[in-house]
Amino acid sequence: MTSAPIYLDYAATSPVDPRVVKAMAACMTRDGVFANPASPHSAGNQARRVVEHARAQIGALVHAAPERLVFTSGATEANNLALRGMLSGGGQLVTTRIEHRSVLDPAEALAARGVELCLLDCDREGIVAPEKIAAAISPRTRLVSVMQVNNEIGSVQDIAAIARVCREAGVPLHVDAAQGAGKVALDIEGWGIDLCSLTAHKLNGPKGIGALYVRPGMALEPLISGGEAQLGVRAGTLPTHQIAGFGQAFELAAGPGEAQALQALRERLWGRLGRIPGARRNGSPERSAPHILNVSFPGVEGESLRLALEDLAVSSGSACTSRSAEPSHVLRSLGLSDILAESSLRFGVGRFTTEGEVDSAADRVMTEVTRLRQVSEGAPAWCSS
Repeated sequence: MTSAPIYLDYAATSPVDPRVVKAMAACMTRDGVFANPASPHSAGNQARRVVEHARAQIGALVHAAPERLVFTSGATEANNLALRGMLSGGGQLVTTRIEHRSVLDPAEALAARGVELCLLDCDREGIVAPEKIAAAISPRTRLVSVMQVNNEIGSVQDIAAIARVCREAGVPLHVDAAQGAGKVALDIEGWGIDLCSLTAHKLNGPKGIGALYVRPGMALEPLISGGEAQLGVRAGTLPTHQIAGFGQAFELAAGPGEAQALQALRERLWGRLGRIPGARRNGSPERSAPHILNVSFPGVEGESLRLALEDLAVSSGSACTSRSAEPSHVLRSLGLSDILAESSLRFGVGRFTTEGEVDSAADRVMTEVTRLRQVSEGAPAWCSS
């Protein structure tokens, strides 16, 4: 019987916290609060109170009015609702080349229908200057969309400054905060964010539930119709158990010290991996979310390294594109060659990661990088190409 792999892919998803499971279980059986929260009877009223409590828990973490949260199936749907809902009538979308595919793919689909698409470059650390966004905004701009924390390299954008730029230009701002909420500061209403995508499963909550914050005055075209809709933009029966788990996960993430603990684990990991000759840390060491570390290992064929590390749960980038043969669009945007991008791994630490797991994982990577370099015919010990 083989042992479970060391899990260092928290940026892809996280195990559900037992306290979240308990909150969800209370909403799933006949003896619990299982009714449809839209039903007018007492059981429905009970379920509705659970939903409203979860709204308050979520809103408290991200500083958003609970009633402005539209529940979705996750951040992917929330991103699609924000972009497609705002640009159904055309106009210009300003976004960046390092967004998640759930922003870039609908952006490209909108462009095929006539929406003008402006894709901004980042610097070599994955940062997009607010001044660059200001320069890109035109009278045709209908929406600016910028992710708070990059899901592959962990770089953190200055969303407060970007929001000021958008307010001054009178253009709505959408923020994909799937990786940022609960890991770095996020003040949706204080910063003036107009639309913000959230998800539960990055914070030890359940998969399949997310939300889009919608500031009053935003006119969104619905993606899903049929029956009573939240704020008029999203129909469907609310999944009380998932929403309860969402709320509990966000309340737990507000606890003190977790971000500092994650950062300590990440730096411990880099402290060991950085000893490998030529190892390159991708992204911004100073402006980075505490749970993500992306490292390139020159002189090693990427797929061979990933196969050799099958006992480690790590990834080559976004979980949504990890099976693609294409090198990471994010790493290429930083200026990395296809070869170097292919030799990169993303590590993600989380609530249940231990120092022992970090040390063991680093030792495994060091062993395999050394071995693969030795067996590479004619390859130098390491190179930076």
